[in-house]
Amino acid sequence: MVAVHNTVGTLVVLAYLVLAVLYGLWAVGRPLPATRVVSGIAAGLLLLQYALGFWLLGNGNQQEAIHYIIALLAIGAVGIEHGYARTRPTPRAQAATGAGAAALAFGLVLVAYAIGMS
Repeated sequence: MVAVHNTVGTLVVLAYLVLAVLYGLWAVGRPLPATRVVSGIAAGLLLLQYALGFWLLGNGNQQEAIHYIIALLAIGAVGIEHGYARTRPTPRAQAATGAGAAALAFGLVLVAYAIGMS
């Protein structure tokens, strides 16, 4: 099951990288309809990753505490992207906020991934 968690972790990192790029393109005036779809996929993968992680933790697998802390901080970045960004007054402002939130989420999941793989 650890291998599945690692594989899903790789997909989460890639999904948030793609999402940050898509939001960045939207913020500079090139909106792509796939952005919202990729956002949903990335959030779903992250949810699956949390479920797998809690299952592994419940079965006695241990990791450094910082891995859990950083991974859980990504929830805040996703909340900014899905909640706050969409309240911005213009589509470009929404995209700019979404890009920042997706980049933050990417950074957090990348660090959690690196710690988990070490």
